[in-house]
Amino acid sequence: MVAISHAVRFILNDEEIALTDVAADATLLDYLRLTKRLRGSKEGCAEGDCGACTVLVGRLLGDEIIYDSVTACIRFVGSLHGTHVVTVEHLAAKDGTLHPVQQAMVDHHGSQCGFCTPGIVMSLYGLWMRDPNPSQPAIEKALQGNLCRCTGYSPIIRAAKAISSYGAPEADPLRAERIALRARIMALNDGSRVEIGDSVIIPASLDDFATLYEANPKATIVAGATDVGLWVTKFMRDISPVIFIGHLQELKRIAENDSELRFYAGVSYSEALPTLTTWFPQLAELWDRIAGEQIRNMGTIGGNIANGSPIGDTPPPLIALGAKLHLRRGEHRREIKLEDYFLAYGKQDRHPGEFVESVTIPHLPAGEKFATYKISKRREEDISALCGAFRVFVNDAGIVGMIRIAFGGMAATPKRAKAVEAALVGKPWTLDTIDAAIPAFAQDYQPLSDMRASAEYRLLAAQNLLRRFFLETTGQGQRLMREAV
Repeated sequence: MVAISHAVRFILNDEEIALTDVAADATLLDYLRLTKRLRGSKEGCAEGDCGACTVLVGRLLGDEIIYDSVTACIRFVGSLHGTHVVTVEHLAAKDGTLHPVQQAMVDHHGSQCGFCTPGIVMSLYGLWMRDPNPSQPAIEKALQGNLCRCTGYSPIIRAAKAISSYGAPEADPLRAERIALRARIMALNDGSRVEIGDSVIIPASLDDFATLYEANPKATIVAGATDVGLWVTKFMRDISPVIFIGHLQELKRIAENDSELRFYAGVSYSEALPTLTTWFPQLAELWDRIAGEQIRNMGTIGGNIANGSPIGDTPPPLIALGAKLHLRRGEHRREIKLEDYFLAYGKQDRHPGEFVESVTIPHLPAGEKFATYKISKRREEDISALCGAFRVFVNDAGIVGMIRIAFGGMAATPKRAKAVEAALVGKPWTLDTIDAAIPAFAQDYQPLSDMRASAEYRLLAAQNLLRRFFLETTGQGQRLMREAV
C-alpha cells in the first residue's frame, strides 16, 4: 500500500516549505516573486530562453545533493518536492558581505543595466561549485542560457575567471549549511505519493506512476517541463491534472553493455552527456547546442522523444543509429523501432495510459561513419531549422553497403530519407553517386516555409549536408563531430 501525503515539501534557501494548495500550472518564478517577495529572479522571456530567472535546484543523487541551474519561469512548483531551491538573495552573508561570485561581478564591472545579472550570478555560482577554475569555453557554455542585452559578456567572463581569487568553494559560507541540508532533504523524500486535490500528483515510484497513468491517461506528464512550461506561459493551456515524474530515480538510470546503451526516460541532456559522448563522440557538439545549460539540466531525452516534435534534436541521430523505444502501460511493456513511433504530426504510436520508459541505442559497428548536423539561425540556444543525421558503411571495394539518413524539420515528423538511401545503396561512394541521388530528396520530403527557413532553403541545405557528409567521410572536410553552422 502506497503512503499518501498532501503537501509539496521543499526547502527554499534556509526555509522549509510545505504547500497543501498548489495549482498544477503554478511556476516557481511566480511563487518566488509574488508569494515570497524574492524579486531578484526576473521574468524576461517566460519561456526558458533568457536566463534572467535562473536559480539553483538541489536534488538527491544517491546520498549527495547535486545543484542544477534551471529557469524558474517554466519550472513548476509541483516538481520541487524533496529539493532545495537557492535564489540569488541567499548568496550574500547576513551582514551584507557579498558572495565571491557577486564581488567578482562588481569588481570586474560585469553588470550594466542589471536586469540579467542575478541569473548570470546564479549560473556562474553553479559552475564555480563544480569547477572553481573553469576554462573560458566552460564559462561560455555555462552562460549559453543567459542573455545579456547590454552585450556585457567580456567583463562577465573576466569576473568568472576571477571568482576563486575571492574564495574557494570549500570556504563557501553556504557549504556547511548544505551538508546539514542533506539530511533534511532525505527526510522529505520519504517514499510517499503526494496528491494535491485533483490537480497535482507526485508518484512514489515508477510502478506507482505506471499505475496512476494507466488509470488517468488524460493526465499531463511533466518531467523537465521545457515544453509543457511553454504550454502554460505562452499558450495559457490548462494542463491539469499533472503527474510530476522528474524526481523518479528509476527513470534516471543509464545502463551499458557491450552492444547497446540504454537511457531511461528521465535522464536529462546534461546527465546523458558524459556517457553518450563516450559511446558517440560525434554527438558532443550537437548536444552542447541543444538550448542553454539550464534547459539541458531540465529537459529529458524521453520527453524530447515522447512529445513527437518534428524539430526535436535527439530523434534524427537516434533514428540513424537504429534506436529502439521501450513503452510501458501498467505492467505491460513493448518495444518498437524509434522511427516507427512517429506516425503523423502530433500523433505517435502510444496508447492511452502508455509512456516512454527508455530508449536503447546500439553500438556503432566498426567501420561505420556517423555524423549529425544542426542548422539554425543562431549557433547557440536556438531551435533547429533542420537537423540531419547520417550513418554509412562503405565496404573495401568502395561500395555503399548500408546508409541511414534521418532529418528533423523537414517533414511533419522526424523521418528517414528512404528514397535517397535506396539511390545510394549498392553504388560506389563517390561524388557522382551523391549528385545522382540528390533529386531523391524531393521524394522523401516536402518541407514547409516558416520563420526559421523557407522550404527551398531546407531542401537545398539537406542536399548539401549529404555532400558535406561524403566529403568528411573521404577526408576532404572537417572532422565528423564538427557541427554545421
